[in-house]
Amino acid sequence: MYAIVEIAGQQFKVSKDQKVFVHRLASEEGTKVTFDKVLLVDDNGNITLGAPAVEGASVEAKVLQHLKGDKVIIFKKKRRKGYKKKNGHRQALTQILIEGISATGAKKKATKKADVEVAEGAEEAKPKAKATKTKKTEE
Repeated sequence: MYAIVEIAGQQFKVSKDQKVFVHRLASEEGTKVTFDKVLLVDDNGNITLGAPAVEGASVEAKVLQHLKGDKVIIFKKKRRKGYKKKNGHRQALTQILIEGISATGAKKKATKKADVEVAEGAEEAKPKAKATKTKKTEE
């Protein structure tokens, strides 16, 4: 079983007991987090595709540690101009462990009041029949 989930603006293909490095999350180490924006769930060949997310599906994970990624060097140069710039960047990352994928959960249901208001609004929105004029023919 695997799922495609959006975490911190990026999409990841995750399965149970998998460790993933994602952009820095605001949670503390050792806490459990739940991701509700599940885009696709594959349960042994039974694929559920969301539009844009699967209703009631979620992915539970545990924050293992916060760390920094490898250093990336940015070097800019314009030849024969004496222009050189060297800059570096280390991305702040969080390592998470996927503990479980639930394909079904509490589905959102519309309240009865909303259904009644929609039904009443639909009746009022119907256009009234227009009177048609018939052409008189001169005889």
